[in-house]
Amino acid sequence: MAVKVCFRLMTFESRRLPSRIAVTGSSGYVGRGLIERLERDDAVEEILAIDVRPPSREQSAKVVFRRHDVAEPLGDMLREHGMEAVVHLAFLLNAGHRQSAGHRVNVGGIANVLEAGARAGVSYVLYVSSSTVYGAHADNPYGLMEEATVHPVKSFQYGENKAEAETLLASFIEHRPSMTSTVLRVCPVMGPNADNFISKAFSKPVLVSVRGYDPPMQLVHEDDLTDVLATCLTARPSGVYNVAGRGTIRWSEMATAYGRRLIALPAPLLYGLTELTWRLRLQSDSPASGLDFIRYPWTVSTEKIERELGVKFRHSSAEAWEGFVRRRSQTVTATDTRAP
Repeated sequence: MAVKVCFRLMTFESRRLPSRIAVTGSSGYVGRGLIERLERDDAVEEILAIDVRPPSREQSAKVVFRRHDVAEPLGDMLREHGMEAVVHLAFLLNAGHRQSAGHRVNVGGIANVLEAGARAGVSYVLYVSSSTVYGAHADNPYGLMEEATVHPVKSFQYGENKAEAETLLASFIEHRPSMTSTVLRVCPVMGPNADNFISKAFSKPVLVSVRGYDPPMQLVHEDDLTDVLATCLTARPSGVYNVAGRGTIRWSEMATAYGRRLIALPAPLLYGLTELTWRLRLQSDSPASGLDFIRYPWTVSTEKIERELGVKFRHSSAEAWEGFVRRRSQTVTATDTRAP
């Protein structure tokens, strides 16, 4: 108990961002928003941006970009720049049929970052995991707590990789008392700039659902996630926290708001067709196991992060979706206007 009290005092007395922060996956959807936030803070002196893709916009003098694949060892990159903290965002969400490629980035990547961080004397690692580690299961309670069993859907590689990466991180930190880590189990991120598997799914003219099922789903607004990342970098807590927007939105409501037709098929037929097209490589979106996420519940509770870190989610799940839909409709309107 004394150890916990000391940790809490240490955490909340130091309300300042680290001066030198490395961000892997810096050119991705979440990475771009975080770097923009860090650039505006006077406490941050240098941001080491690491990605296989160059940044899509001009960045301030604070940002040093290094083109690098985290699946390869980082060498002394973190030590040479004197990094104090690392935010690990690099991942491969949909590896398609290249299962080994997904594991190489999602699990091998965090192993390489941790090894480089230990050599550099990095004191804090912030890892963005996923609420998919809990899995979508028929017997899931509403609002899974952080203590719930990690039980990713079998053969859904992204969730399995995230669960394995969490185990690797916990084992690594356990033997390094000078290093602290935070794991954020984040639900799908949405908002005006969304670019992920959900935004890509809704680019199709027709969506499917499992007949008789329409589970509540959670989304977190991109701005709320950026706020959470900044809060964690400031407080540097040790532990696991769920991240999700207020309330829920159903799959059918998402389709209606976006103006997409939803076709409900019986589970045996839909699962069979999805698995067949996957095995025949006629589609590379997901094997049949991915359908569990639009069939069974997988909502999480954010009570812990709100209580311990004082996080207040400004946007609901529905508002996060509305922000995405509004921006997409504006983009389509602008394109139609320019067409003639």
